[in-house]
Amino acid sequence: MRIPRKTLALLIAGTGLMLLGMMGMYLVSSWQADQTLLPTDFAAIPAAVRYEAPTLALPDLAGNVRSLADYRGQVVLVNVWATWCPPCQAEMPLLQSYYEKHRQRGFAVVGIEDGEPDDDVRAFVTRYGLTFPIWLDPTHKAGDSAFKTINLPSSYVVSRDGVVRLAWYGAISERNLEKYVTPLIEER
Repeated sequence: MRIPRKTLALLIAGTGLMLLGMMGMYLVSSWQADQTLLPTDFAAIPAAVRYEAPTLALPDLAGNVRSLADYRGQVVLVNVWATWCPPCQAEMPLLQSYYEKHRQRGFAVVGIEDGEPDDDVRAFVTRYGLTFPIWLDPTHKAGDSAFKTINLPSSYVVSRDGVVRLAWYGAISERNLEKYVTPLIEER
């Protein structure tokens, strides 16, 4: 029995697509099995920018209003995130680790949670053991007006002189933090 060329081509293409799909499912499921590990291939590379840090003041988890201006003289990574966002969840242990490693050198992380109820945010902070400042943004002020983004996570690195120097849209990797942020921390 002879199979027509068109049918054979379709069978080969279909088999190839099935194999690609299975490989993709395997990669995604293995990544989801341990979301504390963020594959470098899925990490965003920051854009070099240069503009004055926006005026932004929001309440922290204790209800105290905090401002980006309070951090003048430090390098600050502002991370806009949400509790339900898988890439946000995956990068939190990395942000915590990088913060602990560099905070004595004038570095801070400010996590701005994008609109979830306070209790959900507190539970998230406890689950991930976050010690860097967490601000609450129930009206999406950080994304809508201050940084003008709808992407989660989004991160911005503000230099010691109050200038936004890096903008990330997507998940951060350790390699990219070391490559792009550490030199800003070392600038004096």
